Amino acid sequence: MASQLSLIVPFYNEEAAISHFVQSILPVLDGIPETEWEIVCVDDGSSDATLRELIGLSESDRRFKVLELSRNFGKEAALTAGLDAAGGDAVIIIDADLQDPPEVIPQMVQSWRDGAEVVLGKRIDRSSDSMLKRKTASWFYALHNQLAHIRIPENVGDFRLMDRCVVNALKRLPERQRFMKGLFAWVGFRTVTIDYVRAPRAAGMTKFSGYSLWNFALEGFTSFSSVPIRLWTYLGTVGALIAILYALFIVFRTVVWGNPVPGYTSLFVAIIFFSSVQIISIGMLGEYIGRIYMETKQRPIYVLRRTY
Repeated sequence: MASQLSLIVPFYNEEAAISHFVQSILPVLDGIPETEWEIVCVDDGSSDATLRELIGLSESDRRFKVLELSRNFGKEAALTAGLDAAGGDAVIIIDADLQDPPEVIPQMVQSWRDGAEVVLGKRIDRSSDSMLKRKTASWFYALHNQLAHIRIPENVGDFRLMDRCVVNALKRLPERQRFMKGLFAWVGFRTVTIDYVRAPRAAGMTKFSGYSLWNFALEGFTSFSSVPIRLWTYLGTVGALIAILYALFIVFRTVVWGNPVPGYTSLFVAIIFFSSVQIISIGMLGEYIGRIYMETKQRPIYVLRRTY
């Protein structure tokens, strides 16, 4: 009996990449033996002709399923929509920019048939990315894995194959504020890794700005670790101990040498420093409270306008 394979591909203003993506992916999928497949294309509120191009694909080949979201909800929501709609025995997530090579997919399918429940694609060469992006990614993985209880495999993105049991487990997770890399790691299951070289984008430009990536990293830290907020408890304790020791020193100095005219520089620096610490700690506390606030609303992760 043929296996059912679903590809989930999020699209956001990828009009220029669609044609090249289809030409690259179809021969690969057709070449996998004993496999029937579908491609779930999630249009995440594109403002160009992406949706029109995808609808044309679905009309010419019914193996293409197009989900039109009502607006741009972000990639994490688009992936969630794709997971909800995918019906395959195995599900593969891949980006339309083809930086993750489709040629790796047959190896993933074979590893799955050999017993793996999750097959990760690991980037062993990211020379196509800028030096800044490579460095910040490395720092993020290192810091996240130090702070969080759930370790995220380094240099592993969304490109992966998951068995149906893994997809069903992910669909049970109720978070509205979703950090998918962390959720993928949290569910566990038997995992193998396949190395590949990350290619340049086939067409178009990246949709992630530095600000977006910073917010994405912050989402990862606050989703899977309470260490950032606990840190301020430790910092406050250390500050209090230093203040007590300094107070004892002032008392001792006054008793022995009297009370000289105090300077204002040290007082000014101390006020500025501790005020800044308090503001930062309130901001970090606000990040967690904001997550609680958004989760209590119980809004849907995405809104589906139409399926083609």
